[in-house]
Amino acid sequence: MPADEEDALYVLTAVLLTPAQFPSVLGDDYPEVCAVLGLEPFAEGYGLVLGQDGAGARWTVVSEDVTLVACAIAAWDCGMGYDLSPGDDSVVAVVPGWPLSLAVAAPGLPEPHDPAPDGEQTGDWTVLCPPDTSRWGPAQRRLGADEIALQWTRWRAQVQDSVEFVEAGEEPDSEVRRVLAEVRAYVEAPPPPGRIRSAFASGEARTLRADGPGWSVVARTDDIAFVLLDEAPGEVRPVGRGRELPQLLAALDDIAVRPAA
Repeated sequence: MPADEEDALYVLTAVLLTPAQFPSVLGDDYPEVCAVLGLEPFAEGYGLVLGQDGAGARWTVVSEDVTLVACAIAAWDCGMGYDLSPGDDSVVAVVPGWPLSLAVAAPGLPEPHDPAPDGEQTGDWTVLCPPDTSRWGPAQRRLGADEIALQWTRWRAQVQDSVEFVEAGEEPDSEVRRVLAEVRAYVEAPPPPGRIRSAFASGEARTLRADGPGWSVVARTDDIAFVLLDEAPGEVRPVGRGRELPQLLAALDDIAVRPAA
């Protein structure tokens, strides 16, 4: 907790940390992201509340009240006010720092900064900090996949329908074929929760997201897929529907985790 426990936390934002929705910049799946934050990967998940104390220090409050945090996020997304104040009985951890970069700060407070340990702190003092995305790597690859999922129409408009899908029987002698082979393997041996996620899209379609060691895939069940690789900085490689992709995407959607209704 902040040194003065009576000092209020000025909430700036909140994010969900569940198998179906989590800050993918921090990891490829739900257990991996929980490990980064020092949390147990409980199926119910958590809500992360990011704010500043009265001195401007950054703090992340971890709450078990996922519904409360989800309601606040939904209200904010609609431009409505919502006083997010997790009850003490729901708070499982208060961690110094933020796991994500924020471009905002609480008005009237000093600039956001990392808190220093007080005299009562013992042991290691670890402060959360956002991954370094100044160079291409796993974090930036996952951020790129997030952007494609959010801006699907814009990215899809740049791709011609003639893109060919790699056939299932072909040897994985290229990076995109290797990725597709690993995605297919998920159908036979489901990966950790969150490696495959399914979200709402327009019409009857779903937006699929799959991640693995060194790669991310974003697809729509009624359309094509995009592949991003750690080994190909800044490149977005489209994969056409062909004969195999529709069945593969349907199989992935069957085993994907989905946000609560």
